[in-house]
Amino acid sequence: MMMDQINSVLNTPALFIPLIGIVGLMVGSFLNVVIYRLPLMMQRAWKVEYEEFLEIDAKATLEKVEPFNLALPLSHCPKCKAAIKPYQNIPILSYVFLKGKCANCNASISLRYPTIEALTAITSMIVAVHFGATTATFFALILTWSLITLSFIDIDHQLLPDNITLPILWLGLFLSLFTVFTDSNASIIGSITGYLCLWLVYHVFKLITGKEGMGYGDFKLLALLGAWLGWEYLPLIVLLSSLVGALFGFSMIIFANRDRAQPIPFGPYLSTAGWLALLWGHGLNQFYFSAFGL
Repeated sequence: MMMDQINSVLNTPALFIPLIGIVGLMVGSFLNVVIYRLPLMMQRAWKVEYEEFLEIDAKATLEKVEPFNLALPLSHCPKCKAAIKPYQNIPILSYVFLKGKCANCNASISLRYPTIEALTAITSMIVAVHFGATTATFFALILTWSLITLSFIDIDHQLLPDNITLPILWLGLFLSLFTVFTDSNASIIGSITGYLCLWLVYHVFKLITGKEGMGYGDFKLLALLGAWLGWEYLPLIVLLSSLVGALFGFSMIIFANRDRAQPIPFGPYLSTAGWLALLWGHGLNQFYFSAFGL
């Protein structure tokens, strides 16, 4: 009976799509935690490694402080440290009911939290609409959530953590064995080409200017997208991400007086272009080739 009910939900778009939206809201709430805490966890790990290299007893120091990971400490207000109760942590709704302020001290809550929750829900529903109740939807959601997380961490810290990038890259290669999004040949060539493409651009740019134009995390992210989608979509991804990145960069310089020397994270543009290619890459590729008479 339960399996019949589950199948009924999966086969009824009017039920399946909203369900994915609710799941997206809950996942988005968790992504807020990952985006904030993972870089701090990495910094703590780097400090331990650094102090171990200097033969300082860093672990003994860490044992004396409060545990810090994705589970602990429990959610609390960063200003007054008051614990956030479960009913105060409902995605989007709690922000609206609390009017964007802490229930204890009235400190403002960043609008970014409900924004990420909404973004995750909306993109999740778009994925569900596109792929339907299939295995591809499950894995496409994993990729979507990973790209959102990587994008915001890159915006905050100009960092694309290997903790996320490498496992998702390997997952893409594994899925190619079953031709979920592409076949193994295209996946392997895509991951190699994606990495080497930006690696070459990086070294040519550094040779000419003496500056580093991007980080190694960008190489790995494009390799990840190549592993999931195949080499055929790499030109499209590079073109879209470069155009959007250039337009945004020039806009920030002209209208926001941004310093030209201030680096701009490239990860969000690669992620956006990769997500678009995941859903509509075939049509975009056809448009691109026809526009240039190829």
